[in-house]
Amino acid sequence: MSDQNIESRARKALDDGEGILRLAPTWVPRSFLMPGGRLKLARQDLYALGTHRGGIDERWFSSTTPAANEGAPPDEGLSYVVTDGGDRFTLRDAIASHGAETIGKDLWDTYKKWPVYSKFFDNLGPIPHHMHQNAEQAKKLGLEGKPESYYFPPQHNWTGTNNFPYTFMGLEPGTMKADIRRCLERWNEGDNGILDYSKAYRLKPGTGWLMPSCVLHAPGSLCTYEPQWGSDVFGMYQSMVEGRRVPWELLVKDVPPEYHQDLDYLVDQLDWEQNVDEHFKDNHYLEPVVRSGGEGRGYVDKWVVYGTIGGEQVFSACELTVLPGYSTKITDPGASGLIVTQGSGTIGTLDVDSPVYIRYGEVTKDEVFITAKAASGGVTFTNTGSEPFVSLRYFGPNVHKDLPKVGAHKAS
Repeated sequence: MSDQNIESRARKALDDGEGILRLAPTWVPRSFLMPGGRLKLARQDLYALGTHRGGIDERWFSSTTPAANEGAPPDEGLSYVVTDGGDRFTLRDAIASHGAETIGKDLWDTYKKWPVYSKFFDNLGPIPHHMHQNAEQAKKLGLEGKPESYYFPPQHNWTGTNNFPYTFMGLEPGTMKADIRRCLERWNEGDNGILDYSKAYRLKPGTGWLMPSCVLHAPGSLCTYEPQWGSDVFGMYQSMVEGRRVPWELLVKDVPPEYHQDLDYLVDQLDWEQNVDEHFKDNHYLEPVVRSGGEGRGYVDKWVVYGTIGGEQVFSACELTVLPGYSTKITDPGASGLIVTQGSGTIGTLDVDSPVYIRYGEVTKDEVFITAKAASGGVTFTNTGSEPFVSLRYFGPNVHKDLPKVGAHKAS
């Protein structure tokens, strides 16, 4: 398929949607995890790609990042633009052919791509205590590091919390490198005991966390919205979860081969200052902060992911609620990937709604990409239904001049 062909097809889609692109669902399986069943994907389709690939427990949004899954096709994880005329091409190709218009001049000049993505992560139980490499570590393999963030949308957690609604994060103050080294030494002896050195926090729908690179975390069983950097690197440091073995290969997946058995290197991958932070919750916990709107105005737009990581604005996200019978015009300084979590309405000229039941391969009307050009001119959200019209949208790096700091919810 020629670049010229993609350019003209993307041009038509951009013009038809007035700068807003409709996206098909992007489902991602994980062979080492168990689906939580709250993605609205039909239960009979949770293993649509075969049990050897694992269950589908992730849906990725506005993604130009391929999933790093063994045996995956090259486009797994990539979002596809879909049109009323039946055309279909990747968002990555659309952005490559109309860079500055789609993601903004600054992002395009700096990255030449959409450098972030978000997803719903929905697991039945806890997953292993793990970390995501930083930029310097990942670069050794030609990859990118990954900080991430969490928000627990109430609309995807009302059915229950599944097996373990607690997340272990970081390490207890006073934990030493030798303690974690001994855990790695015990890898093949059963449970290596690494959670004995961590602390679990109870997860609450409608709240969230920031998670820097190189910080250990064992996410619990809430369905989670996760804006993050466009990478799929990780290292699992826990040898068993719920009685299931975690292969050593998942610890060293994104480690240079010469360090696969170097326990000191693996321990030093961790950011020790942040892992043993005595004020971990104060420095990472998030609650929504009103950005605009409020009581009596028919809508409210809230920051749900905000703050900086390592002093950098890496990503952010807002939750917009428009009440029945109302509409509002939202202006943003950058592009965003958007998913509707409740209700129905219109976003610009596109009609959207949040389905309750999705078959694998079905094209829904709940996801769009709002280009930088459209966002800067303002996009009108109208509630056409009888219940609140709720959507989540996430942004790329260094977009907002008014982004709140971690802890801002305490003053609101």
